[in-house]
Amino acid sequence: MPPSGGRSNYNCSSSRGNSARTKSVSICRDSQTQNDADRNRFRMSNRSRTLRMRRDVLELASNFVSLFLVLGSLYKQHKKKQRPMSVTTIAVLVAMEAEAAPLIEHLGLKKQDKSPFVGPLPAVVHTGKVGDTTVHVITNGTAHGFGVDSVGTVPAALTAYQVCEVLKPDLLLNAGTAGGFKAKGGAVGDVYLATAFKNHDRRIQIPDFDVYGVGATDAAPCPNLRAAMGFKDGVVSTGNSLDCPEVDSQNITSNDASVKEMEAAGIAHVATMFGTPFIAVKAITDIVDGDKPSHEEFMENLGAAAKALQAAVPKVITFVAGRKIEDL
Repeated sequence: MPPSGGRSNYNCSSSRGNSARTKSVSICRDSQTQNDADRNRFRMSNRSRTLRMRRDVLELASNFVSLFLVLGSLYKQHKKKQRPMSVTTIAVLVAMEAEAAPLIEHLGLKKQDKSPFVGPLPAVVHTGKVGDTTVHVITNGTAHGFGVDSVGTVPAALTAYQVCEVLKPDLLLNAGTAGGFKAKGGAVGDVYLATAFKNHDRRIQIPDFDVYGVGATDAAPCPNLRAAMGFKDGVVSTGNSLDCPEVDSQNITSNDASVKEMEAAGIAHVATMFGTPFIAVKAITDIVDGDKPSHEEFMENLGAAAKALQAAVPKVITFVAGRKIEDL
């Protein structure tokens, strides 16, 4: 038998070997764990860099879009400021077909078969030339579902917006019939060249909104045109009713108006938005403060007033065509 000491040495050697192997395995495990941690950190780092790159790309794209929008807005403002030196395109806005017909015939305008406007707007466009100037006469068209002319501020504003956006006139001219006032020296058949536009039926009794309700807007300055035409001057007051109840009458008096009608202030609002010069020529069909009911007198004199517009508006167009706005 081997001595007992030999077995003891053998066991010790075996124990030391096992211990070394255990340490080696532990070190390998620690190394593997470290490698796994390094790989995870690397993956996380890559993911973080990718997210940052995506964020930077999105931010850059957003900045480019913002820059594009700003440049587009500046370009539009520049184009608006760079209006033609002279009036080369005139848009004449008329509410009713009966008011416009004699004028269209007199100017020899042709109806555009296809509407240039977007959407279901019923407006009708007749176009032609007066000298080298393009003239559009636009009526509001027939009201959907009612079969009558689209009168009033809403159709007028809708039509004016599309005219300014699509036809881009150098001058807007609203021609139409209106009521006059005996107290202001008005008579049936008079022709007025508006000095300003106000509303008389937008009653908003709240500070600042009351001023907005009246919506006072000056007509484009045109002293040379006024002197040449010899028409009467006066403020045009707009409302959406043909009759004139006491409250409207009081507001018209406050507006110091000589003319009462149903479209001009709505068009003036749009013209101001687009920065388009705006004037209006109105022929008197009825005397609001006279003895006859307005609707009866209006129908009696509509034809005569339309003829008056037929004579007056071409004179205005001939005068302004080719002139600079500041020379009007």
